[in-house]
Amino acid sequence: MEKAKWMMDGGDDGKGSVVATNPKPSLRLKTEMERLNSKLYMENCLIMQENEKLRKKAQLLNQENQALLSQLKQRLTMGDQNVNNTPNSFTDLNLSGTTNHASSSSRKP
Repeated sequence: MEKAKWMMDGGDDGKGSVVATNPKPSLRLKTEMERLNSKLYMENCLIMQENEKLRKKAQLLNQENQALLSQLKQRLTMGDQNVNNTPNSFTDLNLSGTTNHASSSSRKP
């Protein structure tokens, strides 16, 4: 049990009265702080779990994007080979523009 400190209080009536003072926080305040701390701890745990789920989802999306980019590059490469093999075919300007970066970048406007 906590020891209370005692001091004299000079009231308005001029008579001194004895008042108990306690420098430590009350039990109610301590309990409230512990409850709030537990609540914040649980919120942090939930946030960390959600972050982990989102991190895994982001990794899967990144892998999917890399696979799609690889497929796109393969199709573009196959398209360039088909265009080069058929001399009288219509040339897609986007495909031909991606293959001649070196020659176009050396020219200045």
